[in-house]
Amino acid sequence: MAKKVTPLTNTQVKQAKACEKEYILSDGDGLQLKIKPSGSKTWVFKYSKPFTKSRTNLGLGTYPEVSLAQARAKRKIYRELLAQDLDPKGHKDEAHLKEQEKHNNTLQIVAENWFGIKETAITTDYAKDIWRSLELHIFPTLGKYPVASLTAPVVIAVLKKVAETGNLETVRRLAQRLNEIMTFAVNTGLIHANPLSGIKSAFEKPKREHMPTIKPEELPELMQTLNRANLQMITRALIEWQLHTMTRSNEAAKAEWSEIDIENKLWVIPASRMKMKREHTIPLTNQMLDILTLLENFKRPHCPYLFPSHNAPKKHINTETVNKVLRRIGYQNRLVAHGFRALASTTLNEQEFNPDVIEAALAHVDKNAVRKAYNRAEYLKHRIELMCWWSDHIENSAKGSLSITAEIQLRKVV
Repeated sequence: MAKKVTPLTNTQVKQAKACEKEYILSDGDGLQLKIKPSGSKTWVFKYSKPFTKSRTNLGLGTYPEVSLAQARAKRKIYRELLAQDLDPKGHKDEAHLKEQEKHNNTLQIVAENWFGIKETAITTDYAKDIWRSLELHIFPTLGKYPVASLTAPVVIAVLKKVAETGNLETVRRLAQRLNEIMTFAVNTGLIHANPLSGIKSAFEKPKREHMPTIKPEELPELMQTLNRANLQMITRALIEWQLHTMTRSNEAAKAEWSEIDIENKLWVIPASRMKMKREHTIPLTNQMLDILTLLENFKRPHCPYLFPSHNAPKKHINTETVNKVLRRIGYQNRLVAHGFRALASTTLNEQEFNPDVIEAALAHVDKNAVRKAYNRAEYLKHRIELMCWWSDHIENSAKGSLSITAEIQLRKVV
């Protein structure tokens, strides 16, 4: 029969003196206090490992930092683990590793891993915008937070500072991006649930403002204003190119000669440059071909772009060039470059062109996969008709003021 051990008292533990050799005071059920010659007192839990039954020790801390009552509480936990055939030391090491992983997986580190995947599906400029917003508004305060410790109130407090500046649209985007990061953390097993799923409801919804554009009947006035403006030829060509092609500013300003197929009269924009990461093919009308003929005169060695920068010959023109011009010539708050697309859409819909063909021309992605495949093959011939009508309409709107393409045609006649 095992010898019964009399439990220790607080007084015994406190008054235990150092001796020449290390000695042990036992509290029973595996709990011991080791007193070393130096006078230090260390709690130890002695036990037999499950299955192997080999004897081993597990340190519980030093006295008085760990009191008798605290040491007994740890013993109780470890004995309960042994009753489940779990090794207390292995359990402790696993818990320590999880805690270490938890603190290593900070919001910024997880965001970097998420972003590495995210940026492969979006344009370079959009990727820069996402990361810049996180660096500016989130990482300075929350970057070092473990994702497992993030709570809605903590994040909402940070976003409120942004909301107080009136940037509700920025708040909306940050909330969306944080949710994507936390969903990534869930899917990669770092956390069990996303605690930020409802944070957007803590803020007022931003008022959706449409891109400023002009009415279809105001297009002649725009063409007249452009004709009177003092513009560099490259800039004027860019404006008309973007207007004719119905493209976004990034797509137009970064157009490359390698994307132009003169023989088949196509401009094929690779997926990497498109907002929705989907290749976009634009039929080239006679007016677009005239602009390309003009741009041949501005080709520069080792510059791949249709619209080279004036200050950096090997780079493309600034993507904000058209917007700057529109503001300068009196269209501030009336029209932006992106508004060309809305102008084209409205005009073409008024002319009762097939709405699906218009959407395809604008590179809007059809969410129906079957229909999307059909669009690419079948709608191209319909889009040629649509694009030709649109280019003719722009040129006709410029009568009396002359567009670049009209001037080129006039010179051909002369």
